Amino acid sequence: MTWNPFKKNGTGDEAQKPLPEAEPGERKGRPTPKRRLAEERNFRPLVPKDRKAEAKESRRRMRERENRQYDAMRSGDIAHMPKAERLPWRIYIRDYVDARFNIGEFFIPVAFAILILSMLVTIKWPALSIPMMLLMYAYLIAVIIDVVVMWRGLRKKLVAKYGEAAVGKGSRSGSYAWSRAIQMRRWRLPKPRSPKRGQWPK
Repeated sequence: MTWNPFKKNGTGDEAQKPLPEAEPGERKGRPTPKRRLAEERNFRPLVPKDRKAEAKESRRRMRERENRQYDAMRSGDIAHMPKAERLPWRIYIRDYVDARFNIGEFFIPVAFAILILSMLVTIKWPALSIPMMLLMYAYLIAVIIDVVVMWRGLRKKLVAKYGEAAVGKGSRSGSYAWSRAIQMRRWRLPKPRSPKRGQWPK
């Protein structure tokens, strides 16, 4: 018998023996047809095919959401307002500010009236320019004092009812209160829940 160096040890029958088939319970190393179809259906491209169309659609959805939120603030619908406006201490701040008479809410019309009056008066009587300017500063100081007094009382009530989180730096409750206090009541957003003053929050 001739020796073949490329032939593996064993008989010819053993070398030609077929590999065993995979058992039914064993994995085949590739997804089944059903699994492959499911993966294809769930696949979403990371980059949209049409970026301009996608950006336009995103802006449209954003405008619709902002319009719904704006309409909710005008109508007083708390459930559909922006998330920040639905915070319980912000609702309390709005009700508190809306219940009191705020000197600062007339600041814009009063300042505008003093400015126009000073321009008209000082043309004939220039010496009145200084008194008119002092009048403007006096009103501004009165507004600041009124806001400080308002916030001191409101802050105590917020801490007692909602804790320190309601007046922390991240809450911006102070700026939220004074910015609402210097707006005319009919122009405030969200809209005051009570049509008249004096309805203090509980």
